[in-house]
Amino acid sequence: MEYEAVIGLETHVQLKTKSKMWCGCANAFGSPPNTNVCPVCLGLPGVLPVPNEEALRLTVLTGFLLNCEIPRFAKFDRKSYFYPDMPKNYQITQYDKPSTANGHVEFEFNGGRACVRITRAHLEEDVGKSTHFERNSGVDFNRAGVPLMEIVSEPDLTSADMAYEYLNALKDILVYGGVSDCDMEKGMVRCDVNVSVRPKGAKELGAKIEIKNMNSFSGVRRALEYEISRQIEVLTKGGKLIQSTRRWDDVAGITEEMRTKEDAHDYRYFPDPDLMPLAPTDAWLAEVKSRVVELPLARKQRFMRDYGLPASDAQTFVWDVPLGNYFEGIAKKSKNPKPIANWVINNLRAKLAEANERRTGVAPVSIEEDKLETGATLVPQMTLADLKFKPEAIVELAGLVENKTISSSAAQQVFAEMFETGKSPAAIVREKGLAQVSDTGAIEKFCDEAIAANPGPVADFKAGKAAALNFLKGQVMKLSKGKANPALAGEILERKLKG
Repeated sequence: MEYEAVIGLETHVQLKTKSKMWCGCANAFGSPPNTNVCPVCLGLPGVLPVPNEEALRLTVLTGFLLNCEIPRFAKFDRKSYFYPDMPKNYQITQYDKPSTANGHVEFEFNGGRACVRITRAHLEEDVGKSTHFERNSGVDFNRAGVPLMEIVSEPDLTSADMAYEYLNALKDILVYGGVSDCDMEKGMVRCDVNVSVRPKGAKELGAKIEIKNMNSFSGVRRALEYEISRQIEVLTKGGKLIQSTRRWDDVAGITEEMRTKEDAHDYRYFPDPDLMPLAPTDAWLAEVKSRVVELPLARKQRFMRDYGLPASDAQTFVWDVPLGNYFEGIAKKSKNPKPIANWVINNLRAKLAEANERRTGVAPVSIEEDKLETGATLVPQMTLADLKFKPEAIVELAGLVENKTISSSAAQQVFAEMFETGKSPAAIVREKGLAQVSDTGAIEKFCDEAIAANPGPVADFKAGKAAALNFLKGQVMKLSKGKANPALAGEILERKLKG
């Protein structure tokens, strides 16, 4: 019997706020243990939570980014949670009335586009971090109370690879929208996986197995690959699967059972009596909606459609937003955007990287990384704002190549000079005498000299070795000091050798 996987993901994302969800403690990574704490996030008797309004905004903003409905009534609930990393013994979350519901995410997959429905994106609080030593354990409550958003998908995913691509698309959306930095090394994104298998074509779902607290997207993919195979093997051998929770051992590459799965009634949800329901006004929703940005997939498709870029170039401008914005500002002034994209991606980006490497002596890193890793004097990184030439200079340079005023190799020299001095391309061409020679008589003379000086390659070409023509063309370019029109040189050489 052939089986198919059914997968749903619960993605937990720390929100990009300065303070925690219910108090004024700093939402900061890397502080000494239990220093960003107060009576509220330690759950001491008599304290009252005060909602972080920016966290409320970011949750609703996520709803807009994920095409969700925004209910006009939402509330917070208490979820019984008897583990040492939650000092209150309950977690404040949203149960039956979340802040957003019924959305979807579109992303590229297998050469096409996939769509995964979003059940809800609701707001809750993070828990502390437990650390287990050889003979005892410790809890750091710095993370307890940090605003945490849980994004729940419908079981629309069908493979480990599809889950991986969905998670990356979701991360890109949240980073683009300014909702979260999604730094997995800092624990800002974690994922619970719900997976079952069933006979292919069946409608009824199999026993749901949850894999808890995955902290990398590649780990999610590997865990799903293993767990799907494990479940199919159990059923193929006549066994039975029961609803349960498992953990992923990344070193061993296996999942291990932790406990049988709790149902909702085991958490004993009830409305939090200390927090008022949320009833967003039209004005408040309009203010949040004004922060919606163009999403990565839409940006990629627009760059391909409006500027005729291949998918790889458009994707580069999705990954590097400032570079993409710089390109777009130039492309709007050009009749042929594709060469502009080539100059920005292949030349400008490389020159910026080289300049920053010269400044620091190491490959470019962010100022934060530099400070954390070396403690050395910070060297400001060169950015697009520091360029000496005007953006229009790239359009001018591309035009000089397009109308054959200069050769492609000469254009590289012009760009290097332009980057260092800020001079215009036309001025550099005049100063260095880089204008391309397109005079037929002059080029014919160079061709005759190249043919006379290289009888071997000439014989090779006449014997059918077409590559020999490129060698001879190179000799013409050398004789002309790079000024000969290479296309015209090739035509003249071929005519003379075949004549």
